Amino acid sequence: MPDADVDTALVAVADALRSADSVAIMCHQRPDADTTGSALALRRTLGRLGIDASVSAPDGVPLPPALASLPGAEAFGAPRAGAAVAVAVDCASAERLGDLQLAFEAAPVRLVIDHHRSNVGFGTVDVVDPTANCTTELILRLADALGVEPDQPTADCLYAGLVTDTGSFRWSNPDGHAIASRLLAAGAKGAELARTLLDSHPMGWLRLTARVLASATEVPSAFGGRGVVYSVCTADDLGDLPWDAAESLIDLLRTVDSAEVAALFKEGEPGRWSASLRAKADVDVSEFARGFGGGGHRLASGYSADGDADEVVRAFLARV
Repeated sequence: MPDADVDTALVAVADALRSADSVAIMCHQRPDADTTGSALALRRTLGRLGIDASVSAPDGVPLPPALASLPGAEAFGAPRAGAAVAVAVDCASAERLGDLQLAFEAAPVRLVIDHHRSNVGFGTVDVVDPTANCTTELILRLADALGVEPDQPTADCLYAGLVTDTGSFRWSNPDGHAIASRLLAAGAKGAELARTLLDSHPMGWLRLTARVLASATEVPSAFGGRGVVYSVCTADDLGDLPWDAAESLIDLLRTVDSAEVAALFKEGEPGRWSASLRAKADVDVSEFARGFGGGGHRLASGYSADGDADEVVRAFLARV
């Protein structure tokens, strides 16, 4: 979507929100810092305009402790019943809303705010900008359209999505650094947020990392000779650790210098898998993920799969 179209859509979203009596803001499944920070920042922005808004995550899954520490996270709960406006933040498709999808689709006005290039739009108004660093960047632009300058707690929420989705600014565009400067000037606790969201793990995470990385397998011929390295994290590997403990392991696999693509297969419920894909530069993993019903960004995507570990890995390798 060209910038002019995004700006036009943001104005339409701002107009819809200004006229709403109540709003239901919804995150995607297995919420990360971008969807959570976007929801909380939008709720706080609307609250400062006197607009009542709820924030919800799907499928009854509690927020991971790091995300639960963001300002306002205690407000997460059921979506506002009968809300005239529903907002999906950082959701590449309606299916990613999980058990919130029906409530979203029941709202007369449905707003989608996202930066995934695989998002084809599923709202009455869609703001989809793949050039944005993260969805919190779009929420900041929406706050500007609403005439609300972020306060310190809002800046924290916005920065959370920015620092995580840019990999601590390793793949940020110039706008990302300018936005970070603005949010830090507004009081965002940058160092504290980075430590909490990226550099804090329970002791069991070290043992989990050792087990999962021990399964790492390289296939040099994959992706036209660019190579792939993959690992498997079973439900037994995860044990009593929270579901998000394995999320950062894909970034360790990505450091293998002889493979362009990294893949991590994570088992949630027995037989239910989430595949995370990362590429360094040359492979569009979002296109690959779409072949399995998933999607995401060119260099960071994912999909879901069912079966045992061997079946899921075999299906993946058959297409690389």
